[in-house]
Amino acid sequence: RYDIRLSGSGGQGLVFAGTILSEALGIFEGKNVSQTQSYGPEARGGASRSDIVFSSGEIYYPKALKLDLLLALTQESCDTYYPNLKDDGILLIDSDLVDQPPAREVISLPFTRTARENLGTPVVANVIALGVIVSLIKIVSKESIIEAIKSKSPKAMLDLNLRAVELGFDLARKEKRSKKKPQPARI
Repeated sequence: RYDIRLSGSGGQGLVFAGTILSEALGIFEGKNVSQTQSYGPEARGGASRSDIVFSSGEIYYPKALKLDLLLALTQESCDTYYPNLKDDGILLIDSDLVDQPPAREVISLPFTRTARENLGTPVVANVIALGVIVSLIKIVSKESIIEAIKSKSPKAMLDLNLRAVELGFDLARKEKRSKKKPQPARI
């Protein structure tokens, strides 16, 4: 069992990112998957999260418990969900939007800035983050995440999302961590 939470604010595409990751895991990798989501009543700006639980065996409880990976795209989401991260869990934050990470090992990358500077819009920071997650912890193959993006992206966003996930792969390759590298997920 491996528990992931993608968190931030409404409008950052976290439910969409969770759907892509769930499809890549379940449809293209054959894992058992449960995906839940939560968001505030605001269309933009309220709290938003997508939880993905996956396993090669049965999932007896469908909601995320202790997180193996937490993606936090806002300071509020980092502060709120960090206590749910396992001691050996991976914390991945947007370096421009989370300026006070907890005092522990963290992977801090400029998802939103990378999207804005390279693709002209911050709306694909979520897909860049997926590319980083896939590259760093190898929970699904790059091919599976690309196929899920092709399956779930609106036609008008497909090319942009494919370019964004490739940027995420590149960002992960450049990631230099002072301590140990993330280990592939074991389920």
